[in-house]
Amino acid sequence: MSKQPLIVYVPGLKPKPPAELHERELIRCLREGIRRIDAEIADDIAGAFHLVSWTYDFYGEHRDMALDLADIDGVLTKMTADPEDIAIVTSWRRRFTQWLFRTADFLPFLIPHFATEELEIHLRDFNKYLRNNQGTSEAARQKVKSVITEAAEAGRPILLLGHSMGSVIAYESLWQLSREMKKELTVDLYLTTGSPLGQSIVQRHLMGSHSIGVEKFPANIRRWINIAAVGELTAIDRTLKNDFSEMIRLKLTGDIEDRDSYNYYHMHGALNVHAEYGYLVNEVTARTISEWWREKIA
Repeated sequence: MSKQPLIVYVPGLKPKPPAELHERELIRCLREGIRRIDAEIADDIAGAFHLVSWTYDFYGEHRDMALDLADIDGVLTKMTADPEDIAIVTSWRRRFTQWLFRTADFLPFLIPHFATEELEIHLRDFNKYLRNNQGTSEAARQKVKSVITEAAEAGRPILLLGHSMGSVIAYESLWQLSREMKKELTVDLYLTTGSPLGQSIVQRHLMGSHSIGVEKFPANIRRWINIAAVGELTAIDRTLKNDFSEMIRLKLTGDIEDRDSYNYYHMHGALNVHAEYGYLVNEVTARTISEWWREKIA
């Protein structure tokens, strides 16, 4: 191995804890997930994890880390989703809610009639991101671009991991690097978790969405893997290959693969399959990252 690989993590919307505390808990979850798959490399991977902390500039506030510690401790003691977790995410009630959300994605005027508080917050913050008030959205993308550029110039293999709205920020950062800045660099693996990129309302506003042919997409992704939890209400369309398959046809990426997971993070007693901590400790994510790492250090 000539250069140590780097995992660049871009979190999603909502205020996050101060960067040092947030990164510590993210690494704790990832290390535990990797340890269960390949204990020999767990510490090495944790030492090559870089958090792109952008939410404080966007919201002007931090989340109290203490609010999540007990739940993080809880998910780290579980090995897999239990039958009760699976029953919740596969229930007719959850499937009906997902159908409603998917319908509203195509018929936005329906959203006010059945939007949950969570969805309303997501839409409000997504619109704030689109407006780029005081340059906060571009500042988030700039942080991603700076880290990727520095790593690429150092010759380090890069895994860019975007969770939820962080996957949109990561995608647009890659588009800017290849289309506006004309940077000749490649992200070895673009890994998305709980991503809303399958939603038509998001796709309509992506950078490059109004371009034609190759200019529509980033040109710097060697491979793309998307992981979506069963029962997701943010990644309501859990498959992205069908939405971005033109990138493969245009030879802008080698492959796009969709993988399912059963997440088992509980927030204040309620199952939350979308939580970032749950994705990082999950076997599907851990195996994806550990296999990539082994490939890069071989």
